[in-house]
Amino acid sequence: MGKQVILITGASSGFGAMTARRLATAGHCVYAGVLDPVGNGAAAVKDAAGFAKEWNVDLLTVELDVLQDTQVEAAVSRVMAEQGRIDVVIHNAGHMCFGPSEAFTPEQLAVLYDVNVLSTQRLNRAALPHMRERGQGLVVWVSSSSTRGGTPPFLGPYFAAKAAMDALAISYAGELTRWGIETTIIVPGAFTKGTNHFHDAGAPADQAVAHAYTDGPYKGVEEKALAGLAALEPADADPESVARAIEAVVETPRGMRPFRVHVDPSQDGAEIVNGVADRVRAELLRRIGLEDLLHIAQPA
Repeated sequence: MGKQVILITGASSGFGAMTARRLATAGHCVYAGVLDPVGNGAAAVKDAAGFAKEWNVDLLTVELDVLQDTQVEAAVSRVMAEQGRIDVVIHNAGHMCFGPSEAFTPEQLAVLYDVNVLSTQRLNRAALPHMRERGQGLVVWVSSSSTRGGTPPFLGPYFAAKAAMDALAISYAGELTRWGIETTIIVPGAFTKGTNHFHDAGAPADQAVAHAYTDGPYKGVEEKALAGLAALEPADADPESVARAIEAVVETPRGMRPFRVHVDPSQDGAEIVNGVADRVRAELLRRIGLEDLLHIAQPA
């Protein structure tokens, strides 16, 4: 594939920053969404600028709080003004929480859904009209093996939010193919090292309820769950493999991109369950006469 214009959310660190750098190094023009670029995100902006200068690549940062409609719309408008098109949107922004589900307030779950689910809707509504007008594009969703793999305790609100995002991605896929827009869902496993995903996880607000669990019959479960996940992860597990998987999808010729890609060194079972679910989806579309929705329409 030739040079593509790419907008990625949550690119201050972790999978997002790794992916932005890989795609820029591969010759693409990448706009890396950064939260609070003059405050907490200032270091990420500086690092990205340094990387772009050192490697002479098109890696630019753009202010992008995915919870703010105005910032999402402004980011898309900037890319369009400077490049005239958006070829790829990567939904990477997300947030994890850890603790007994009951101890999280409804307001906390609402924020978690906002970050992991509603943010994708904001960006889609801003970017998809431009892609539909051109009759081509690619939407990449960074999901999680937790949506259908093994589900250890104390991650319920996060699992529910990621499952909602994955379900939305599946529905969008069929609604975009006739516009010539492709969908790929990337499914990372539980990378406990190499990113801040677990380190920065949110805690429940209701500590009284949390302690009722962790000081009661579920005492030790937190430590055992985290240690168990870490033990499942092979010593050579590399979070860069997620960035490499996204790069491979972007580089794949139009019309040949995979619907779903698993990057799960721990093999928690999501690939098996997703394989069945995705086949069932495809079969249902065939049975109701909408098989064409499984593949993008070719330009006239």
